Amino acid sequence: MSSRNLKKRSLVCGVMAIFGMCVLPAHAGQSNGKGGSQYQHVLLVSIDGMHTVDFLNCARGISGVNNGKPYCPQLARLGQTAVNYLDTSTSKPSDSFPGLMAIVTGGTPRTFGAFYDVAYDRVLAPPTVETGNGLLGGTCTPNQPNGTTTEYEEGIDRNQAFLNGIDGINTKFGDGGINSIDPQRLPRDPFRNCAPVYPWNFVRTNTIFGVVHGNGGYTAWSDKHPAYSSVSGPGNGSNLDDFYSPEINSNVVALPGVNTVLGLQCSPIPDPTQTGAWTDSFQNIQCYDTLKVNAILNEIDGFNHNREKKTQVPMLFGMNFQAVSVGQKLIEANVGSGGYLDAIGTPSVLLLQEIQFVDAAIGQWVAELHKQGLTDSTLIVITAKHGQSPIDSQRYTGITSGGPVTTSPSMLIDSCLPPSESNSGGQIGPTEDDVSLLWLSSTCTAGPEVQILETQSPASANVAGIGEIFWGPALAQMFNKPGIPPNGDPRTPDIIVTPNVGVTYSGSTKKQAEHGGFSHDDTNVMIMVSNPGIAGRTLTTPVTTSQIGPSILQALGMDPSSLQAVQIQGTEALPGLFSSGK
Repeated sequence: MSSRNLKKRSLVCGVMAIFGMCVLPAHAGQSNGKGGSQYQHVLLVSIDGMHTVDFLNCARGISGVNNGKPYCPQLARLGQTAVNYLDTSTSKPSDSFPGLMAIVTGGTPRTFGAFYDVAYDRVLAPPTVETGNGLLGGTCTPNQPNGTTTEYEEGIDRNQAFLNGIDGINTKFGDGGINSIDPQRLPRDPFRNCAPVYPWNFVRTNTIFGVVHGNGGYTAWSDKHPAYSSVSGPGNGSNLDDFYSPEINSNVVALPGVNTVLGLQCSPIPDPTQTGAWTDSFQNIQCYDTLKVNAILNEIDGFNHNREKKTQVPMLFGMNFQAVSVGQKLIEANVGSGGYLDAIGTPSVLLLQEIQFVDAAIGQWVAELHKQGLTDSTLIVITAKHGQSPIDSQRYTGITSGGPVTTSPSMLIDSCLPPSESNSGGQIGPTEDDVSLLWLSSTCTAGPEVQILETQSPASANVAGIGEIFWGPALAQMFNKPGIPPNGDPRTPDIIVTPNVGVTYSGSTKKQAEHGGFSHDDTNVMIMVSNPGIAGRTLTTPVTTSQIGPSILQALGMDPSSLQAVQIQGTEALPGLFSSGK
């Protein structure tokens, strides 16, 4: 074990020892002895936003949609030889960043320390220069806690306007990868000579990609931001042999030679009225996702993601889809509204098209696996980083001057928030979607601020749409005590507010749903684990996405307890997968 890895692991134990939870992880090379290597490959897929009810509806058919016939036939077919889980939950908060980390670490924010892509750390120091989203650069005082917002999204790109995150020269393929991360825009660690904290070392625990790579397995992952190279942790970013991260919040450009599986041509830009970001258009997002779909096809064929180099079929690989999430959220001017038509999840026409696109793309992969003779040796795991709330689109409530929600929790206690997290600080601002995460300045304490929230937004005049307030002992159910080591966790919020269902702390007219909160619609996601050798069945046992990571390692014949979070939190593999072999 390298001194670098020893240092990283000691850091994990240093933080966790505060809470009496430190367990030194087993070496990545140990075998579990529970069935050996049942599969040679695992294809891991996140259909961001895909609830269990979305899968049930599309696989069985629903009245008034597609003549009552199934509208995700590929997923339905995979489900016939799969274990399907109904009562599932992703991370809380249900943001993409902790949602992804739960899947790949086997833990929760309590252990891996990521609460949101934009969050706060009471110890780390600000970046050297201003980020693309307005987190100001600052000073780093060595060997003492500093405090800063932590940003792990498009704002750390060298230039987020370009698909490759750098300069647009490779715009067609968006091939910046980790080289597109600007180290001067990363938070810094005052206890490591103010060194920038790369995404893979911000996460406190190791990942399935690190374990598989450490065992000699070839790994690949495609995602929406270069910051999501966090799945590579820990080390120097090399646990991913092939990482592809076209920036989703870049300016939209034509993609010559790229056609979606449903026949949409991506050059010229199919929706030229929306070129500010790929997520602003129901059509453009399909072109964006197709870049990653094609990357998986190339990897199934034994090439790297852009087919420029012959490599090998990855032992562990996959990607995330954004199309369904956009279909759930977006209201596009002069086009229409996505979302749902009712409380049972009947999709709008525009959401239906996104589901059909994703389904057809997965069908492409299944066909290619069959063509390459990889069907039996590949386990396909389909889930989602997060859900989306509300499913009943009519109940969406944003901030409006006419009410009923006219403000947010952060606005009510703004004077007690650190400058980078406050509304008045002129920076990146508070961490709020359909949840409010509140870190307080060192001069303020939670009790009085909670009282302000209660008195200024009471049930009788709930101007901030408050549903529940978590602080003090209520936070300890889910997270470590907030504070500065050795007396607390520097990343845990002081207060978390979950609003009434449907409330989102946004004034945007372009959305009708959001994620990040604790509600059922936010956290319930599909989990399907499929292979032709699996007898199809549906389980109602409550499970979480954090159980996916140890399940993948067990399927590959590796020790699930090689994951540090599995040791610390005792995370078990998904039930019903290995009791009787394949």
